[in-house]
Amino acid sequence: MGRYIDDILQPGEKVLYSTNAHWIFYLPAIAAWIAACTLLVLSRTTLNENLILLCLASAAVVALAGLYWSLKAWFHRWTTETDVTNLRVVHKTGFITRKTFEIGIDKVASVNVNQSILGRLLNYGDVTIETMGEAEQTIPTIASPLAFRSHITAR
Repeated sequence: MGRYIDDILQPGEKVLYSTNAHWIFYLPAIAAWIAACTLLVLSRTTLNENLILLCLASAAVVALAGLYWSLKAWFHRWTTETDVTNLRVVHKTGFITRKTFEIGIDKVASVNVNQSILGRLLNYGDVTIETMGEAEQTIPTIASPLAFRSHITAR
């Protein structure tokens, strides 16, 4: 299965910039894996058999949650594409059910970037594209939002 943008390019259209959902989506999974490893280490540092079993059972439950969150974040990043071509901005999410929007570059009125402090430190944020018809589309939590905005506004 190829990229969505490759399937919809028009003759003479070129991809100028591609970005994806930021890796911050993995943060719950990372926290769960750290907690599972901590519980495993704790199970090795105690001599009480009941406490060992509790730590091992808890580590297994937390590891299952970590696996779920890892797969969920990976799937979200795998099924999300955001691209700027020389003619339009294209955003696609979803696998079986697909949600897309396309905005012609000539119809873009403004591009706004919203970043939290953590977003500025880790280089992610929300981008809102406003069109000439005063409609707006928001792309949440993408990587390198300022570079994305620059590729839309540079003409």
